[in-house]
Amino acid sequence: MFRILLLILIIVPALEIGILIWSGKTFGIPFTILVIIATGVTGAWLAKREGMEALRLAQVQLQNGDVPSDVLLDGICILIGGSLLLTPGFITDATGFLLLFPFTRSVIKMWMRRFIQKKIESGQFTFTFRS
Repeated sequence: MFRILLLILIIVPALEIGILIWSGKTFGIPFTILVIIATGVTGAWLAKREGMEALRLAQVQLQNGDVPSDVLLDGICILIGGSLLLTPGFITDATGFLLLFPFTRSVIKMWMRRFIQKKIESGQFTFTFRS
């Protein structure tokens, strides 16, 4: 897992720099900077909107005595997506928007549930409750 994370931390920024340079040469530097700023502002607004909706839904579920497990996954996706949108670059922006839009987020949440379930079944993921 550490090797994969290390590769991502090296490869993604290199790709982002290459795409930003290409975009600056192709569309111009002012346009590229404007797009980066616009995606950051739009992403912050969308993350706030989706985050508030997830928080409201979690409160309703808790008031009804339900465990808000699905909403917690929404919150994780929204947090990561919002963070990625504040990072300059087109790859991180695309990934961030995928995590913020409810339709694509639901597909990603299905993958996350399966991943967590496999980790729990193999004993690599445990929960401890303290009162």
